[in-house]
Amino acid sequence: MDFERMLLFFFSALGAFNGLFLSAYFACFVKQRDRTTYFLAALLFVVSVRVGKSVFLIFYPGISSLFVQVGLSACFLIGPFLYLYVKTSVQPERYRKGAWWWHVVPVLVAMVLVGYYTPYQEYRYLWKRKMGGTYGWILFSYWLLYLIAAFRLTWPLVSKTFVRREKVSDRELWLLSLVIGNAIIWLGYNTSQYTSYIFGAFSFSFVFYLMVLLWFFRRRGAVLFLDKPERYANKRIGVQEAEDLGIRLQQLFSKEELYRRPDLKLADVADALQIPAHLLSQYLNDNVGKSFTRFINEYRVQAVERMLKDNDHLTLEAIGAECGFRSNSSFYAAFKKFKGVTPAKYRKILR
Repeated sequence: MDFERMLLFFFSALGAFNGLFLSAYFACFVKQRDRTTYFLAALLFVVSVRVGKSVFLIFYPGISSLFVQVGLSACFLIGPFLYLYVKTSVQPERYRKGAWWWHVVPVLVAMVLVGYYTPYQEYRYLWKRKMGGTYGWILFSYWLLYLIAAFRLTWPLVSKTFVRREKVSDRELWLLSLVIGNAIIWLGYNTSQYTSYIFGAFSFSFVFYLMVLLWFFRRRGAVLFLDKPERYANKRIGVQEAEDLGIRLQQLFSKEELYRRPDLKLADVADALQIPAHLLSQYLNDNVGKSFTRFINEYRVQAVERMLKDNDHLTLEAIGAECGFRSNSSFYAAFKKFKGVTPAKYRKILR
């Protein structure tokens, strides 16, 4: 292999190797691991395996067909793990425990059967997106459908970032970048017939390091875009205005108890205060240091705490619903987050 091809191989494989490293980090070394973290680790793993397969197949055509088969099978899992990660990040209260089985296990079973009855070495034409390329077209559509589903879940973030131009958290920025990055990788692989097959691997390396840089500069407080955000950089809420807004917000929640509405949104509170939604979001983030969801859940948990002290006859589920929680899972998660114990254990402590 000459120097130019070695250089091309290095940059093509760089994203895959680092993706595998980051996958292991999230799966094994992050202190507070949960299902969302595991889904992210799994997503990085299958994408890295898929990219690694492409790189080695191009530069080492004689590589084992079993390795190619594993890489293609991993590609079928990119969409499901992307969707599961986004779902548990954006709507954790709507995710049912064990639901990942329906998205992952059937694919694994199907890939084992496909590998056994139609191995890649003998049926590689089935993976081409041409006439008779059944698996290739299924993979093309399957990944795209999950990608669309992930975009639908993150659409509020897209609107918040690019339409309302509100401040987003580091987690929201990462999530949005991950979905867009996967779309770029999908586009890279599925336009290879017009460009080069290695473009998909390059796309992953590019997206991977772009996301790392975005996260790094975000953490350092650097200005990432010098266009319109620059004009608003110094427009912070004044001290007196912030104090007045805080008093009005406290009165609104104490008297009218808006937090009891399970479908309460930032725009609803802003309308009640007769202020723009972006101003309320800025106040909560800059002056209070909390997201809207955390701010609301604190009021709800406090209400639950009062009801647990005064109502022995009501079930925990009824109390959670009365205080504004949409589901039992969101109720239990929020209560344990703020109080350190489950609602049931807290009730036993009171007794």
